[in-house]
Amino acid sequence: MSWHRSRNRYESFWPEYVPVAQRRAQAQREVEKLRKKGREIQPVTIEGRTIARSFWGKSWCTHLESFGDYSNRLPRGRSYVRNGSVCHLGIAEGKIDAIVSGSKLYRVEVAIKSLAAAKWKALKLSCTGKIGSLIELLQGKISDEIMQAVTDREQGLFPLPGEIDYRCNCPDWAGMCKHISAVMYGVGARLDQQPELLFRLRGVDHETLISDDAIAVISGGDSRRSRRRNLSATDLENVFGVALDEPSASEDANTDATGGRKIKPSSNSRPNRRRGAKKINAASRNRKSTTFKPTSRSVADLRRRLGMSRSAFARAVGVSAVTVANWEKAVGPIKPHVKGRAGLRRLHAEGT
Repeated sequence: MSWHRSRNRYESFWPEYVPVAQRRAQAQREVEKLRKKGREIQPVTIEGRTIARSFWGKSWCTHLESFGDYSNRLPRGRSYVRNGSVCHLGIAEGKIDAIVSGSKLYRVEVAIKSLAAAKWKALKLSCTGKIGSLIELLQGKISDEIMQAVTDREQGLFPLPGEIDYRCNCPDWAGMCKHISAVMYGVGARLDQQPELLFRLRGVDHETLISDDAIAVISGGDSRRSRRRNLSATDLENVFGVALDEPSASEDANTDATGGRKIKPSSNSRPNRRRGAKKINAASRNRKSTTFKPTSRSVADLRRRLGMSRSAFARAVGVSAVTVANWEKAVGPIKPHVKGRAGLRRLHAEGT
């Protein structure tokens, strides 16, 4: 690698400029070497110029930019994350590790303190009974009151500058270098697809935010409000991590669509043709709403129509986010397992 002297003779030597395309090709070769050695590589890919699009991704970026020291340094990494220079970004509890392509590959490590117990307790209290389901939470479809609580600059879920410690092995010693700032923006982009990673990063369990709602459902609250906020069976499976038993064939045959016992018509009663026609039409509409031919395009269209990230969509269907990604990348028809097909049909019916 060739080097040139800066115009200021008191400054150190800086590496010669390398075009972006050349840097990316070189980085790709190095990343492939790491992948062959068994390293799990998770690159950050940005479509267009918008770095974050979801509630959680935008809130992360807005929070960091609200601090003067960060707002002056973060813009240095925008072009880096947009052009795909963040070759790898891994998020674990209290830790972010990343590889960023510059004149060579640089390692970035960010340590973030766990959310203080008092803050988490206050957040849980403010959220009690106000989040309908885990899906609503991850989609960011929550009330203004909850939004203000979780995004509060001092008492919210996002870390303060004093809780963030970062380092990069590049030769730039000016605090937050462009590689670190690219990684910080990359976290916002990653939260678009996997918002639950924010809770993992802060060392808290996001599922506890809706436990009270789930308990209310199990206890069988009868109010109109509780019925409106009831979680579906799939949501409960996601909360507790267990599969709920389906009714047996004999039970299903003796129950109607609302779960009540079927009433056998009297032999003396006359058949109401008009009512029977309505039932047939309703059944026909129901069959049409639940008919769903799974292809890569139809799955992707369904997810976008519902406004879900892959992670939230996967939870709703009952599969992993990787499975959803594989479905959307497939060519032609796909063949989900029984649980996946049922989940897709249900979401399709709810979205029609």
